[in-house]
Amino acid sequence: MKKEIHIDNRMISETSPVYVIAEMSANHLMSFDRAKEIIYRLKDSGTDAVKLQTYTADTITIDCNNPEFQIHGGLWDGETLYSLYQKAYTPWEWQEDLVKYANSLGLSCFSSPFDLTAVDFMCEINMPAFKVASYEINDIPMLQRIARTGKPVIISTGTAYLEDIERALAVCKEEGNENVVLLKCTSAYPCPYGDMNLKAIPLMKNTFDCMVGLSDHTLGSEVALGAVALGAKIIEKHVTIKREDGGPDAAFSMEIEEFTDMIRQIRNLEDALGKTTFELTDNQKGARNGTRSLYVVKDMKKGEKFTPDNIKSIRPGKGLHTMYYDKILGSTARTDLKKGTPLSWNMVE
Repeated sequence: MKKEIHIDNRMISETSPVYVIAEMSANHLMSFDRAKEIIYRLKDSGTDAVKLQTYTADTITIDCNNPEFQIHGGLWDGETLYSLYQKAYTPWEWQEDLVKYANSLGLSCFSSPFDLTAVDFMCEINMPAFKVASYEINDIPMLQRIARTGKPVIISTGTAYLEDIERALAVCKEEGNENVVLLKCTSAYPCPYGDMNLKAIPLMKNTFDCMVGLSDHTLGSEVALGAVALGAKIIEKHVTIKREDGGPDAAFSMEIEEFTDMIRQIRNLEDALGKTTFELTDNQKGARNGTRSLYVVKDMKKGEKFTPDNIKSIRPGKGLHTMYYDKILGSTARTDLKKGTPLSWNMVE
């Protein structure tokens, strides 16, 4: 898989800043104006992209009350899949306008398709990338259609066995598309911290030889920060204006102020991670002046012997290295020396 992809004018690579995606999901609460407000509030957050979801209740499931179509427990207890998706979908007639609005504010905007018609629709309105949701990783016909577009494909792995990931990558490669990023994900809403298994991020990166990111449904920012430290190059989090506004995804969504602060922390962490080297920074090199070295700590006369009473290892670091301490003991002073003199070889007989 390629180690560099482009979404609009933004490059994502192993050396580029982390790419941050704000997942709007159902947090528009079926209001076009609220959807635009979310995007507007994100414009100064530091995010790179807003993500939508492209489905209807009829394209993602069927209206059926059989037990397997019912949701038991969790945030959506008592719903059927159909009733949940009726409340949560983003009307397709909004999406082209939302893409244009996001672009006007300097943000990319793309979506997760949930069937073949959604893929075609996303192409019609020229979305720049595709995000494959965890539950769709095994929809091979849809993956094939997506891969054929040649556009970047970001795949969540929240329900995937190893063979599911291998198959999805093989499908993309067979269709001539290696612009693929895998996202570590756990499909629980919200997700318990103990289920995240972030140590899989470097394992995924090495196993599949591709860029890896995180689709995060935990509360707070610490998991996202841990993922960045482990090599994630994309972070995706659900966002809303206020959780108290409600909605199917509100309970595990970040408020925009929290999301903005998470991005600030990510950028600080990126600075702190630096590069793989033993070289000192300029600040560290300057700080070496404060390290210990050998100093004259009592006035000495020419010919007087150096002893533990008149030379010591002290701060600062202007004198001889402390490794020479034993070698100098017993030698004699070549000249008179004042207390506080940094020791140098030309002072030693």
